[in-house]
Amino acid sequence: MYFAGVDIGSTMTKVVIMDEEVISSIIGPTGPEHRRLANRVMEDALRQIGIPFDEIAYVVATGYGRINVPFADKQITEITCHAKGVNSLFPTVRTAIDIGGQDAKGIKIVNGKVTGFIMNDKCAAGTGRFLEVMAEVLGLELDQMGELSMKSRNKVKISSTCTVFAEQEVISRIADGALLEDILAGLHDAIASRVYRMVQRLKIERDVVVTGGVAKNTGVVKALENYLGFPVLVPEEPLLTGAIGAALIGRELTQKALESGQPIETKVRRLEAATFFK
Repeated sequence: MYFAGVDIGSTMTKVVIMDEEVISSIIGPTGPEHRRLANRVMEDALRQIGIPFDEIAYVVATGYGRINVPFADKQITEITCHAKGVNSLFPTVRTAIDIGGQDAKGIKIVNGKVTGFIMNDKCAAGTGRFLEVMAEVLGLELDQMGELSMKSRNKVKISSTCTVFAEQEVISRIADGALLEDILAGLHDAIASRVYRMVQRLKIERDVVVTGGVAKNTGVVKALENYLGFPVLVPEEPLLTGAIGAALIGRELTQKALESGQPIETKVRRLEAATFFK
């Protein structure tokens, strides 16, 4: 049996199809038309492994755009799905730090269950959007920032974590002749400091995993490790934990139904979706 998780985030949309393990995954940018996007990425994931949509036993949607997945059987919050996905990859993890495009989250996890969480979703500071703005100011691609910052020998202090004021501060530092790598190291430290102070309210416990798009930035990860005082874990693909967790929850719901002899509760509109995907 196959199960799918669809995670529509603020900047990226992810789809995972699995049986006993992940057999297909797609990552693409989130656009304004969530429903059409969800259909397209699911279609791409199905094409990747050559199976029709009606062979998917259960679909769980998560992320802030989860209500816009018309073929989903259930919508579940990203906090729950991230915890489930992280636990499947790293069973020893007790604290997850997820830094996405528009928010940052801290999640306490015990046996795949959420025991506490905290979120910054009101400000771009400490998120991927902060890095995007700074990359534009510095004329860099996002994937250049991490490695370049690792060359820093004299980190520039960025005193403001507000995206607007930090942008002005970076421009001022450039005018003063500061090295690019030192500015980047300062920006990464500013993000790490803000995220660390937020998650610390949960009483951080090891092991710690960092997920989300910003986890691909080695400079931010290293800065977080400096604040924590120990190494963190990073998934091979840090964007997929929510979608993996969603698919796993779909599998669990299906297995429980089968074991109890109850019908699997899928939505009638799945029939229309199945026709669409043929």
